[in-house]
Order: sequence, then structure tokens, then C-alpha cells
Amino acid sequence: MQLKINITVFFILFGSLFMGISQTRVIDEVIAVVGDNPVLRSDIEYQYQQAMMQGHSFAGDLKCHIFEEQLLQNLLLEQAKVDSIEVNENMVIMAVDRQINEFINRAGSKEKLEEWLNKPLHQIKSEQRTIMRNQSLTQEMQANITADVKVTPAQVRNYYKRISEDSLPIVQSQYEFQQIRIDPKIDVEEVEKVKSRLREFQRQVADGDDFATLAVLYSEDPGSAARGGELGFMTRAELVQEYAKVAFNLQGEGKVSKIVESEFGFHIIQLIARQGDRVNTRHILLKPKVRPDDFKNAQMRIDSIAGLIDEEKISFDEAALHFSMDKDTRMNGGLMVNPYSQSTKFDIQEIPPTITRQIEKMEVGEVSKSFLMKDERLGKDYLVLVKLKSKTEPHRANITDDYELIKNILENNKSQDLFFDWIKKKQKETYITISPKWANCKFEFDGWKK
Repeated sequence: MQLKINITVFFILFGSLFMGISQTRVIDEVIAVVGDNPVLRSDIEYQYQQAMMQGHSFAGDLKCHIFEEQLLQNLLLEQAKVDSIEVNENMVIMAVDRQINEFINRAGSKEKLEEWLNKPLHQIKSEQRTIMRNQSLTQEMQANITADVKVTPAQVRNYYKRISEDSLPIVQSQYEFQQIRIDPKIDVEEVEKVKSRLREFQRQVADGDDFATLAVLYSEDPGSAARGGELGFMTRAELVQEYAKVAFNLQGEGKVSKIVESEFGFHIIQLIARQGDRVNTRHILLKPKVRPDDFKNAQMRIDSIAGLIDEEKISFDEAALHFSMDKDTRMNGGLMVNPYSQSTKFDIQEIPPTITRQIEKMEVGEVSKSFLMKDERLGKDYLVLVKLKSKTEPHRANITDDYELIKNILENNKSQDLFFDWIKKKQKETYITISPKWANCKFEFDGWKK
């Protein structure tokens, strides 16, 4: 079967977003019902036209394929209701905000996007929230179904012995690398300037000015400024530690905090509401600016570290431990961990392009010259030294070098089998009806037709 286990299909995600290009009107009708969830003809038509606009191809009947994807999503949504699965609404909102910004950039402006889609921005956002929320629910539900899939080392070895060599994937070159990170030290005067502005905002709010308006005008948090600085209900674990400590200690709605320093910069926080172990807050974030001299000093510092390593007065691992400002890696000699696989090996496309340009021309054991990087999460520039620790040549996967890869393949196969069995079982247990006009589709799963 070619149906992917992760139902995050492009068509479901983007839905009808760009159908403003085509002014064709579809007379809507319900073409299927799964449990309590209807499938609308307009949904299929919109997703189909979106796929055509993007140049997607499909070997079979694309509309039928999209239709089955929608049936599967509705089957998962039905079970998510039964199991009381919930998603983090704040994460949905933030994801939609990022998505809408991408669409505005693609269209050229907010006005052009509204004209393109023939609907106001608030309606676009509302529709996308529904799409994104449903996608998150189906992913969470699917993860629950396969959560107990585990394989032992013995099962991995037996699987490797059984599988033919031709069935094993070709592993492209993989890299292990270490880094030493040096952040420019912010001038004290710049820090005081930021704190002074925040104290002025505190005074303005105390005098009756609206905190949310000030956040829209001045906050440097791109994710929340447009919403008046509001983050939505979050637990302690979802907030930066310094922020959470102050936010959860605020007493009374509307209370404004003292100045809080975090890795993102300096904040003042206003409590909106509290619900059990969650708080809803808004904040104003200001980031001290790095002066040219700050970068010059950081450059001198990292070049000095590079000199010590080059002269073998200190090893790269020791230098990372003593000097690197990357708290996540300095205790491990600066060795980077792949966030996609949690291993220390990276495919070339998984490495930031700025680092890729360095390590592609390096020999194993070589240390780069210092270069500039940008921390996208924090919105900060910093300097790094990189050491190429290892590089593997392209090869057929084997149990010695690629145990984790083979383990993942086996786990994915077991997860897919379990998920497909769940689909077939739920099809029998769930009320499903399909319009006769769509009953002739060739489905991956036969159980839709009853």
C-alpha cells in the first residue's frame, strides 16, 4: 500500500486557501459521512484545484485519493472525540499566524491576499484554524494509536537478517560536527536603555494606558506583538523558566510584573487570567541591540580560542567546555545532536546551510575559521567555530553503522501495520455512508463501502 502513515497531506493542510484564483462556484453537497463528520464536495474540489495549481501529480484518480484522505481524517477525528483528545490551542494559533504571514508574503500584501481569496483576513484565519486544529488532532490521535510500538535489539537483528540486501536503503554521507558558540556581550548602557523604556511602559500602564496597545506598537516578539502581546493559556513547562516564575506569581488580573530577563531579552508581563495550572499573559519584549564594538570584541575572543586550539594548547572539547556559550552542547565537547533523529549524525540537508558551506570543504578533524550564525529562535547573531568530527561515505545500510536507522524502519513498519489494522477495525465499527456518485472510487481500504 502506498498510503503514508502520517496523514499530513498537503491537500488537507492547505484546504481551499488559494481558491480565490479560480472564481468557479461549486454547489455544495455532503458526499460522505464518517460518524458525525461530513465530507463536503467543496472540500474535495478546493483541494483538487489547489493540487493542480501547485503542479502535483498522482498515478491514479487524484480526486478519489483526496476523498479517501478526507475520510481517513474524519475517522481519526471521530475517535479523537471518543478519546477526548485535545490539542494546544495556543500552538494552533501560533502555527496559523506563521502560515498566514507566509501567505501574505506570497501574495505581496494583506490586501492582495484578501483580494486573491475574495474574503477578509479574519475569515481566512478562522478557516485555517479549523484546518490546523483538525490536522493536529489527527496527528495526536494517530500517535496514540501507535504509541506502544517498541522493538528490542534482538528483533532489530532478526529483521536485519531476514531482509534482503537490495531492500536496505542507501545511506548518503552523514556528518558529525562540534561547535563552539560565542555570543557578543551586550554593552551595559544598551541594557539600561532597554530597562528604562520598559519602566516607562510600566508607568504608562499605571497611568491608564492599554498594555496590549503598547505591545502592538513596541514589543519585539514577532509571534505575539500583533495579538497585543498575548501568549494564551500556557503551563509552566511551555514558558521560559524566568518568565514562568514571574508570570505564575502575579496576583490579580491586569497586574504588571517587574522587568524580567530571559534568553530572549527583557520583558514586562501582564496577567490576563489564570485557569488551574495554566496562565494567560501578555508581554512586551525588548532586545538590547548589539553594537559594532560588541561584535568586534566577540570576534577577537573566538579568534583567540581558535588560536589556542590550533597551537594545541587546548583541545576543541576542552575549549567547548570552558568557553562555549551553547549550554546544550558545551558539556559534551560541543557535539551537536540531530533534532530529527536524536542521534549525533546529520544528513547534509539537515545541517544549517551556513554550516554546510563550511564542512563540505573540511577534512575530518579539521576546525573551521570563525563565522557568523543566526539563532532563529532567539533572533540573535553569534559567532561559531566548527570541527568536523566524522564523515561516512554513501553506503548500503548495515547493522553496525546504521542500527538506529534499521530500528526506525522496523518500528515504522510495525506502526504502519498497527495503524492499518486500526483503520479496518474502525471502518467496521463506525457509521459510514458515501454518496453513490463517489462509490466507484478505487480506495486503498475497501471498508468505506458498506
